[in-house]
Formats: sequence, C-alpha cells, structure tokens
Amino acid sequence: MEQPNNRAVIVGVNLQDRPDFAYSMEELRNLAEACSIEVVGELTQNLAKLNGSHYLGTGKIGELSALAEGLDASTVIFNDELSPSQIRNLESSLQKKVIDRTILILEIFSERAQTREAQLQVEVAKLQYMLPRLVGLRESLGRQGGGSGMKNKGTGETKLELDRRRIEDRISALQQELEKLVARRQVQRKQRQKTGVPVVCLVGYTNAGKSSLMNAILDRYMPESNKQVLAKDMLFATLETSVRGIELPDNKSFLLTDTVGFVSQLPHHLVKAFRSTLEEVAEADLLVQVVDYANEEHERMIDVTNSTLKDLGADHIPMIYAYNKTDLTGETYPKTSGDQVYLSVKERAGLEELVELVKEKVFQNYVEREVIIPFAEGRLVAYFNANAHVLETSYEPNGTRLKMECKTADYEKYKELFVEPIEAE
Repeated sequence: MEQPNNRAVIVGVNLQDRPDFAYSMEELRNLAEACSIEVVGELTQNLAKLNGSHYLGTGKIGELSALAEGLDASTVIFNDELSPSQIRNLESSLQKKVIDRTILILEIFSERAQTREAQLQVEVAKLQYMLPRLVGLRESLGRQGGGSGMKNKGTGETKLELDRRRIEDRISALQQELEKLVARRQVQRKQRQKTGVPVVCLVGYTNAGKSSLMNAILDRYMPESNKQVLAKDMLFATLETSVRGIELPDNKSFLLTDTVGFVSQLPHHLVKAFRSTLEEVAEADLLVQVVDYANEEHERMIDVTNSTLKDLGADHIPMIYAYNKTDLTGETYPKTSGDQVYLSVKERAGLEELVELVKEKVFQNYVEREVIIPFAEGRLVAYFNANAHVLETSYEPNGTRLKMECKTADYEKYKELFVEPIEAE
C-alpha cells in the first residue's frame, strides 16, 4: 500500500445502532497499525442504511475531506468493504487514497504468509478482490493498439480488458498450483485419520494466544521435540495450519492443530481462499476455542468465532473454551467449570486442567481392565506397556497381571489370549 505518508483517518457508519460498532472501529485502528499506518483521526456517522454512491451521507463528505486535510492524512480507511463505484466516487470527492477494511486484512495476510500455500491463498483472495475494482484504475482506461473510432473497435483491446484477462489467467494458474498442494495435504490428513489418533483443533480470535498455548503444551509434554510454532503478539501471526503430535505420560496421544485466527467481517474472499486450510477445523474430533479473557470484548469475539465456525460447517464438533490471560483479570485460575478452563499460558497455569478435559472428550473409547497375560504371550505385556496406561503390574504363577487403561479395540482384540480376565467394576 503506497502512500505519500503513513497517516490515515478511519471512517465508519454505525448502521442501525450496531452493538459492536465501537469495538469494530477499535479493531479497524489495530488493523491499520498492523499495516504500519498511523491513525490520526476518526469520523463516524449513524445511518439507517449505507449511501450507495459514497458509503457516507453526502453531508459528511465535506467534513471528512476537511478533517483529512487538516490532519495531513494521505489515506482514508473505511470500516466496511466498499463497492468499486464507492471507491471511485470517494477518491474523486476526497482526492485521497481510499482503502477499506477488506484490503487492510488482505494486506496483513499478504505480509504474514510464510508457506507457499498461504502465499497462494492470499494472492488469489487479493486478485479476486481487485477484479471488479479494476474500473477504478482511471489511468488504465486508455486505448491500446488497434486504431480509433467505431470502425476499428474490434482490432484493439482496452487496457482494462487486458488487465482483467491477465488477472483471470493468473487466478486460474494459482488455483491449479493450490489444488496440488491441497491434494497433498488431504492425503496426509487421510493418513492421519487411518491411525485413529484423535485430532484436537485450536480455534479462536486472532491474537487470543492459540500458538502460545500450543507451544506451552509442547513444552510441558514434549520438551525435547523442538517443534515450536511461531507465536507473536500481533494480529494474524499464524496463517499456516501447524499439526503437532502430543504424547502424554499415560501413553495416550493426540494431534494438536493450530489454525488461522478469526476476526469480525473476515473478508469472504479470504474465507473462500483459505477454505482448504480451514477444512482441518471441520474434520477435527474436538475444538478448543482459545479466548482472550482479559479483553472486555471477549464475548463478541466468541460470537464471531462461533459464527465463522458455522460458516465452515464445523459448528457440530464438540468444543472446550480455554479462557486465556486469566492472570490479567480478577478471576481465580487455574480452574475448570464444565467445558470451560480458566488458564494463563504466560504463567503456564492451567495446562494440565485443559489436557485432562481434552482427554475426557477424545479418549472415551478407553476402558479400565485387569488381565492376566500368560508368560508365553510376553510380547503382549510389552505391547500394553507401550500402548496403554499400565496402573499396576504383578506376577502370578500363570502369568503377568496388569491393571491398565487401554483402548476398547485393543482389549477386544487380545482378550482371547488372557487367562482369567478380571473385569474392573
């Protein structure tokens, strides 16, 4: 986003007294700052419906122009996605660079994308956003080649048409490359599903602490793994889906997935472009919604996350709420209440409570059994020591007695080989 200076005025229309309007404007300010734009002023208007031609009521345009001029702002940022004609009309009226919330989010995603897949997804989203807005590039409307006048009209092509065709071709090429990457990831996902290892997915608002929570769990249970993910105190630090295997002391294991954070009014171009990445969410066995409990708008953030999950077809998956940053509130922590865990990743408090709740949800196919394994079947003792949670081991004349918690399927598979199996009450 090129501009003579980095100063901007943010503008929003409060439609029919939206309850989250003030927060959405604050979020717009944060998005601008994430793009290294200095917000120097703000203008809002209450309206029953948006102005189709200028977004704002026409009386406010003069006020906005004077405000931007007086504050030496080169850019005006609007809190909603603007139509191509609105951008054109506003730039003409204000003589300033006009951008909207959507392009701001796309720009942040573009800066943050690390993997080839994320970069492709963001580029597709940006091009799809640009396509209907090409007409706003006034300098591109000159004729190119092919003479002038009605007689020779068919021999040339407008720069606009050429740009449009180039963008469509580029989108098509990117999508073909993306399809190959997506197909590869789907194969990996099917291979993971075959193992029967449960998949737990971290979801939630951007900057709620999902990546930090994943790193804290890795530190606690897999200290030698060196598989930390990027975690920074900034919007959309994570755009890639990271999957890590978590092996617990009782020989249970699950896959933990970190995903892109959500934000209100997440551009539909982005949701569409990132749909393949977000499919990980829709196929999880359990969702852990990480909530920034210290943020006074956390209830709205939960609503936005739940709404986005519904759009992705993931609203049927069981969910735990992990209220992070509880150390910054007056709430007692760590503690568990139903499907809610109050914790602090920074203080490393509440991780065990969260993992216990995860275990309750995803390891329901485990049973506690007491068995005697004949000495001739010693390999089974080794198998259960590696794949079950052996609580007690003792030796009897006819074999090794194990009191253990194991998968129902494992118990059923080998029970014919046990001697005098004693059912746990």
